[in-house]
Amino acid sequence: MDALLETHLNGVPLFRRGKVRDVYDLNDRLLIVATDRISAYDCVMPNGIPGKGAVLTAMSLFWFDLVRDIVPNHLITANVDEYPAPLRPFKDLLRGRSMLVRKADRFDVECVVRGYLVGSGWREYRQHGTVSGLTLPAGLQEASRLDTPIFTPATKAETGHDENISFDQMAEIVGASSARRLRELSLAVYVKARDYADARGIIIADTKFEFGLIDDQVALIDEVLSPDSSRFWPKDRYQPGRPQESFDKQFVRDYLDTLDWNKTPPAPPLPDDIVRRTLEKYQEAYQRLVTR
Repeated sequence: MDALLETHLNGVPLFRRGKVRDVYDLNDRLLIVATDRISAYDCVMPNGIPGKGAVLTAMSLFWFDLVRDIVPNHLITANVDEYPAPLRPFKDLLRGRSMLVRKADRFDVECVVRGYLVGSGWREYRQHGTVSGLTLPAGLQEASRLDTPIFTPATKAETGHDENISFDQMAEIVGASSARRLRELSLAVYVKARDYADARGIIIADTKFEFGLIDDQVALIDEVLSPDSSRFWPKDRYQPGRPQESFDKQFVRDYLDTLDWNKTPPAPPLPDDIVRRTLEKYQEAYQRLVTR
């Protein structure tokens, strides 16, 4: 199976092409297509992970349903047979890797929740004892579990890297009332997903959400709790004080770290073995969380 790296739906206006998703404009609706592209260090790899887009879509659909009692979402349908007429010629291409959604007025922040100290949070903690301006207890290790999950927003970057910001900075961007509501919803969704995953042997170390307004109501949008937007670790191999094994694209980052590459485009191609093993990790996460 070849990786789907880009879509072209003749006659359907392209809304934007992101690092992974191609989004098409259908007036008051959007079509989100998850390709098989994979990015790392803000660079899209020249070859993709065949089938990855289908896993991401299935994972998001599962989580949207699980947390809909906490917050509504933008999903209309993922059944291609229910798509509008202009999309019918592309049903085979879109099946299993696309969602028809309502347009939302997006909040231009990333709503990040951390349950463990890792990544940019760990780097900031080592330097300042804080994460996004929040002071944490002394003596924590890499990958330490936080007693209470923390909300650490970031800027929303279309290209390049998201930058961590304080809650006060977020409030300046979206307004104080919206900032409080997004923090409340983000933490509630994370806790429910964390507890669900924990019972299935997976730690959700951190994740990021996007929200928007639909009919003046806050809704969860884009993707949710996928291996692209979250860190998933096997619970039975978790050990603080070191990097963790993962079910996400950290595996690709670890491979790239072995290369003499300066983390700027053009990115190097991924070897067939790395492609295969990355897809296996995504599929295992889905099977553990959804199919058991």
